Amino acid sequence: MGYEVVDIDYRPHPTDGLLRIYIDGPEGIVLDDCTAVSHQISSVLDVEDPIPGQFNLEISSPGMDRPLRKVADFERFAGSTVKIKLSVPTLEGQRNFTGKLKGIDNDEVILVMDGETHYLALDTIDKARIVPQF
Repeated sequence: MGYEVVDIDYRPHPTDGLLRIYIDGPEGIVLDDCTAVSHQISSVLDVEDPIPGQFNLEISSPGMDRPLRKVADFERFAGSTVKIKLSVPTLEGQRNFTGKLKGIDNDEVILVMDGETHYLALDTIDKARIVPQF
């Protein structure tokens, strides 16, 4: 179908669980995309029945503050303002960064913050999200 699964969130509950799947595409996502994917996935889930009990299926875009996880994400959203939290602090003790994403090179995310360029190892990034600009 040409969509990328950005994230999957499953919240089990004895009577009303929730399976939320976030999708994206090269041109973004609109309601018709979510509807088409919902029908496809719902059909597969009905046949395969991988989740016990009842649950609701939601298909959504990742939103304006979408997470960045893969190398391709950091390449695609170069030029965006991002917020990054490291799993371990830098030598200077810093864990949180907000700045302009310049891209990624040799598994290091390149971020400009307050005029200073930071190189953050991809494997030390705990969370990264786009900061929506209004």
